Amino acid sequence: MTAKLTTHVLDTYHGKPASGVCWILEFKSLEGGWNQISAGTTNEDGRTGGALIAGEALVTGCYRLRFDVASYFSSNGVQLSEPPFLAEVVLQVNLVAGESYHVPLLCSPWSYSTYRGS
Repeated sequence: MTAKLTTHVLDTYHGKPASGVCWILEFKSLEGGWNQISAGTTNEDGRTGGALIAGEALVTGCYRLRFDVASYFSSNGVQLSEPPFLAEVVLQVNLVAGESYHVPLLCSPWSYSTYRGS
């Protein structure tokens, strides 16, 4: 099995995959700063179209997934407060080299949840 990190986003407000959510994956350096590894936008299935990081590039350490949910919901006709209750959802996870991870985001304009999937 090849090490990898994947994700997808589900829109629990509309009950559908969240297409067009901008995401960023970052890695925490030994000095404590965050370095961007990859970025993109979810496809029509709410997925990234592939692994965010894979193989030997996935090293043991702290990773941060950032999702721009306010822009997504606003572009889908949801009237948000100003400022939006949830502008960006940030998931910080610790990953181990050689392992595979799937970290989905289920979200509405006011709540979110995640879990380690398969």
